[in-house]
Amino acid sequence: MKLFSLLCVLFLVGCSSQQSEWKSLFDGKTLSGWDGDPKFWSVQDGAITGITTAENPTKGNTFIIFTDANGDNKPVEFSDFELKIEYNIPTGNSGLQYRSFHRPGGADRWRIAGYQADYDASRKFAGINYGEGFRGILALRGEHATISGTKKDKKGRETPVKTVTSIGNADELQKHIKPAPEWNELHVIAKGNVLTHKINGVVTSIVTDNDVNKRLSGLIALQLHQGPPMKMQVRSVKIKELK
Repeated sequence: MKLFSLLCVLFLVGCSSQQSEWKSLFDGKTLSGWDGDPKFWSVQDGAITGITTAENPTKGNTFIIFTDANGDNKPVEFSDFELKIEYNIPTGNSGLQYRSFHRPGGADRWRIAGYQADYDASRKFAGINYGEGFRGILALRGEHATISGTKKDKKGRETPVKTVTSIGNADELQKHIKPAPEWNELHVIAKGNVLTHKINGVVTSIVTDNDVNKRLSGLIALQLHQGPPMKMQVRSVKIKELK
């Protein structure tokens, strides 16, 4: 009996250890394992770098999508996980897409929709949960939003039906977010229907998604926003899947 108990403990410890392993999604040198429009994406200074210019704009938001260098350029889906990146954004607006999907009717294969952990140069939207092509703003910084359904606004766009409680003051939380050229750590925890965003170790937003339209798995991608010229860099991309 004691031997059986000991084996059970060792098994649980082994499972816990396996769950705690982080996997790097970026080699720091190349875009191997990532698929994005080469007009905009490169590796500079050891970071995935997205740049648009007045001479080379993007018509609509475009993304670089994780494919895990699987040879067929097919994106990889993840369900429950913790995901961390370090980002630096001197200009513009960007975000980390997760549990995402190819946008129907997109202009090319790099158009993504789904949950997005926003970050931007102004730090106005940093830390929110934005549904890119997927119900719009789900939770602002400082909010815990519980989503019960979807409705259409006056323009016919799908928006979330939600109740909101405060988890902090948006302006106070912003003070934990460093302005460029400093780097910030963005941490996303997706477990079941609960989605938590942290920046530099501080919780910025939580979404409990009870909508029938919620997503429990999907793609990982990085965004370049349409509009004025911008630059965004991401390094140290790593994931820990939650079994």
